[in-house]
Amino acid sequence: MPPVRHASFAPHVAPDTRLLILGSLPGARSLAERRYYAHPTNQFWRLVGAAIDRPLAVLTYDERLGALADAKIGLWDVIRSAERLTSSDSLIREAEAHDLGALIAALPDLRMIAFNGNKAAAIGRRQVPVLEGVALVDLPSSSAANTVGYAAKLERWLRLRAVLA
Repeated sequence: MPPVRHASFAPHVAPDTRLLILGSLPGARSLAERRYYAHPTNQFWRLVGAAIDRPLAVLTYDERLGALADAKIGLWDVIRSAERLTSSDSLIREAEAHDLGALIAALPDLRMIAFNGNKAAAIGRRQVPVLEGVALVDLPSSSAANTVGYAAKLERWLRLRAVLA
């Protein structure tokens, strides 16, 4: 079976976004449901919920997005579109990156960009302009495919609190 070309979602950001979390490209479940981090084994909502002290995983999707906006957190992906056979980042081919510079230029309160996983960091860091006063942070992927334990992931994800206080 040949790889299929997939496209990411529109950014979920507000002008007062302080923290921008960038993934690579939504997986099959997320694409099918048109929701960021829709797969139930993905730990994203638990991890970011812990960082903002809100139980996001138990909320509806719209409530989750509202809670992120309230916390001044934006979401997007570094890849606009790519070919991929399954949800694995290692199978991404022919990636076309988003124009991260244009989005970032529209976020005057931005203080941190966090990359959710190695693929997001590898592609995103090449796209992000040098920004004074904006920290770049590489996070362990929230995907269940990343077999690092939840506690180890959480320790690194809690570092996001510094910019949200």
